[in-house]
Amino acid sequence: MKTNKQKPMRQGDVLILPVKKIPSNLVRTKQLTLALGEATGHHHTIYGGAVGYATSETELSEYFEVTDATADLTHQEHTRISIPNGKYRKVIQSEYIEQDNRKVVD
Repeated sequence: MKTNKQKPMRQGDVLILPVKKIPSNLVRTKQLTLALGEATGHHHTIYGGAVGYATSETELSEYFEVTDATADLTHQEHTRISIPNGKYRKVIQSEYIEQDNRKVVD
């Protein structure tokens, strides 16, 4: 059985999970931004070496594929992380506060 040996990665509130395939109903995005900061304007973005996928080309990427040997995920306040070749899904992490689930804000 072939397994994906990549491990989950995290940058701030963005969790990157390896996947075996990208859903066929998604389309390529115009840019590969995974998350936008509502208050600061900061963003988690990959510039080159990867292709993003979402339900429309103008949405934030939900899945992406690193097509080069590696691609760098950048953010203005976090350390750049290098993501190896492969397919991935983005998850925005949530926090649990006083019986209320909400997205983690960067």
